[in-house]
Amino acid sequence: MSTYYFLPTRNVFGEGAVQESGELLKSLKAKKAMIVTDAFLATTDMVPMLQEIIKASGIDVVVFAGAEPNPTDKNVEDGVAFYQSHNCDSLISLGGGSSHDCAKGIGLIVSNGGKIADYEGVDKSDNEMVPLMAINTTAGTASEITRFCIITDTSRKVKMAIVDWKVTPKIAINDPVLMKGMPVGLTAATGMDAMTHAIEAYVSTAANVLTDSAALMAVKMIYQYLPKAVANGDYMKARDKMAFAQYLAGIAFNNASLGYVHAMAHQLGGYYNLPHGICNAILLPYVEEFNLIGNLNRFRDLAEMMGENITGLSTDEAANKAIQAIHRLNKQLGIPANLKELGVKPEDFEMMAINAMQDVCSVTNPRKATKEQIIEIYRCAYEGHYKA
Repeated sequence: MSTYYFLPTRNVFGEGAVQESGELLKSLKAKKAMIVTDAFLATTDMVPMLQEIIKASGIDVVVFAGAEPNPTDKNVEDGVAFYQSHNCDSLISLGGGSSHDCAKGIGLIVSNGGKIADYEGVDKSDNEMVPLMAINTTAGTASEITRFCIITDTSRKVKMAIVDWKVTPKIAINDPVLMKGMPVGLTAATGMDAMTHAIEAYVSTAANVLTDSAALMAVKMIYQYLPKAVANGDYMKARDKMAFAQYLAGIAFNNASLGYVHAMAHQLGGYYNLPHGICNAILLPYVEEFNLIGNLNRFRDLAEMMGENITGLSTDEAANKAIQAIHRLNKQLGIPANLKELGVKPEDFEMMAINAMQDVCSVTNPRKATKEQIIEIYRCAYEGHYKA
């Protein structure tokens, strides 16, 4: 069986990297670009700064600030109309996963036609997407480098997982200076999203030696530097390390895919419009506790990467240390204790479980679950009960 490895053509890192965005976009032969961002970032000085950089390279630019925190099919439709009415030829996504995913959805429709729901699943598009440069402002989703695009279908209240190598941005920029102003809660949530990417990729049935190396280093760096970034958002070393860590986690899951944490979190986002990173963080220890018997050796490795002393322990005991470490990190970061605190309703568990089992992310989970087992995981996360 062949192994594929997906990544943007060019990736730029470091403080001040955003200053190169104009010349980088120019290399893609862009004449008029559309910046895709969210309403909050549009009120900051980040957008006018980027516009100035782009215009200095001789490229015209317009701003679409219609990416919602969980981007919807309607956001994509509005973005396509905006793109076409302004005669744009390229895209720049500025923000976190919401902006990047919204831009990917817009690019898919501009280049292929139809509706975004037509592309749910794996590699459904025919045409190469218009050039997209992704500029990251959070350390978590890694959407700036991946072939994943998550869009909410408002009619079904389902987060659609669109996995298509053609939506991979041509250029990805990770400048930790842009991440400096992230609020504490967002820093914690996006950081745990990255941790989830790394852990799910490492225990994935599609993992390989390339993804393993990226995933393990990501886990180690996130466990070390995320608390520091949460404690002091101005600590640039922590911001820089988290930018690299979330990128490594992105490399891992972009190629090894994910598991039930994401499949289940997508349903919480679709039903309740909840923050994706928070949903992942709460679900992560419960799903991985369920997954333990799927590959105890891998969970032992994860425990070691999270600083656990596993000397003299059995494989089973060491593996359980990984689950304990995740719970401890969540508590340290101020992640909500359970799904009940988020307003989730137990009566929705069955339908969410059915949808989660159909989510493309569930395919590579290391242990196969029944609907009843998925419901039980939701219930444990709802009540905050765990064994490890």
